[in-house]
Amino acid sequence: MKVYEGAILTCDANDQVARYLVEDGGRILYVGDELPERYISVRHERLGKKALIPAFTDSHIHFASFSTFHAGLNVMNAASNEEILSMLSDFAKKSDQKMLIGFGASPYSVKERRLVNRNELDRVCPDKPVFMGKYDGHACIVNTKLYEQVKDKVSGLRGCHADTGEMNQEAFFAISDYVTNSISVPQLLKNMQKAIDYMASRGIGMIHTVSGVGFVRDLDVDLERWFGRGLNNGMQMRVFFQTMDVKKVQKRHLPRVGGCFATALDGCFGSKDAALRVPYENSDSKGVLYYSDAQVAEFCKKANRAGLQIEMHAIGDAAFDQATRALKAALDDYPREDHRHAIIHACLPTKEGIDICEKYHILLPVQSAFIDWPQEPDEYLEDILGERSQRLNPLRTFTEHGIMMSAGSDGPCTDPDPIEWMYRACNHSVPEESLTVQEALKMCTYNGYYTTFDEKERGSLETGKIADMVILSENPYEKDVKNLRDIQVKQLLLQGRPYKPLKGSAISQVLKGMRSRSKI
Repeated sequence: MKVYEGAILTCDANDQVARYLVEDGGRILYVGDELPERYISVRHERLGKKALIPAFTDSHIHFASFSTFHAGLNVMNAASNEEILSMLSDFAKKSDQKMLIGFGASPYSVKERRLVNRNELDRVCPDKPVFMGKYDGHACIVNTKLYEQVKDKVSGLRGCHADTGEMNQEAFFAISDYVTNSISVPQLLKNMQKAIDYMASRGIGMIHTVSGVGFVRDLDVDLERWFGRGLNNGMQMRVFFQTMDVKKVQKRHLPRVGGCFATALDGCFGSKDAALRVPYENSDSKGVLYYSDAQVAEFCKKANRAGLQIEMHAIGDAAFDQATRALKAALDDYPREDHRHAIIHACLPTKEGIDICEKYHILLPVQSAFIDWPQEPDEYLEDILGERSQRLNPLRTFTEHGIMMSAGSDGPCTDPDPIEWMYRACNHSVPEESLTVQEALKMCTYNGYYTTFDEKERGSLETGKIADMVILSENPYEKDVKNLRDIQVKQLLLQGRPYKPLKGSAISQVLKGMRSRSKI
């Protein structure tokens, strides 16, 4: 048993700030301003200037992909393509992997203002296949060695640019499938263990992972659910299967379906294939809708009638409208009181779509990290969208309509860093769309747990709940929003105990998970 004394930010319905919290056996026994007599002699931890909050949630991450890229070469902070090439050259000399995997290349954050290309990759690494993922997770650049291996798979597909090595749309998905299948299962599982420990260091106690990116027989979906069930240190995983095949989800007894890839309705702004109602500036292109309205509506109706929770990727306004119309059609067809269907990203919403979200209680797992994003800067968005760029990621508007938002990284696209998510949410590039610190903290904690029906056990610091908590270096409620980035995660506590890094065989962990029936 332990008493925490100090700033207890509960994230409950009233955003109560308490003085005391008592934990015992992994559960919260008491929260309040006056410590009951029976706890006076219990061991105390005095927080001082620190604060205790619920554990964070990453409500949208491509966990297998993030694990792979986290173990590879991250070039997001490179200032030039020459720096990327130098980093790749050094990485190639040290790596014993058969394929070199990098991530984070952007044409907007390097001085050349263009993507690194196939010939340049060949110059520094001609002998090993190279996959360099674009920062947005919707495109990549390959060298000749890799292109020759996948030529028969991608030639003729939409988005294949053999001359530059850039692959997007269907060609990108095909190469992603090939690359993910080239990684051995033991190596992937080791990468997943390291990724979980990294996320724990950021105070994250639960992740919502979207799975199904081209592994044979959807092996990544099974590996993630077994991996998650085999965790024995309190970390929680909830799996969304990225498929429109409802029977596949039911076969695995998963309660959720959707995400990106097969359930992405459009592309992204970085590749100018996010689907728009009006063409991009100085262009005839409106981007790409991957499915017809009828196809999306049919999927949503089937999934909704099967009792599944649905999530779909929609970035452009045309895609957002398509998603909201389809979910409305599904709920009109078969009303459900507490479905918790969601639209991921929702970067450029419409008034009509927002009204549907409000009326039908559709949730929005958003990425506040996309606000003032160095890899996709405001100047670029204004150039391709014009005045529409001022309507991107309207967090305050969503809040005023009573729409519940949760926060996620979309990793590997952005880093799983809830402190950064809070900072961006409270310092929106359109100031009137900013959130308060209380709203941002709840978005990163309670709302994520609510999204997957976990709020009765976790997500706020209330009597009876599981003691999944984070100690922060400072109280965010007392910080100027401009200085939120100064706050550090000091400790993650799961079920009342300090987080323990994963040890032992990942294979053994998966085998244990195969026998477990814990929530996933």
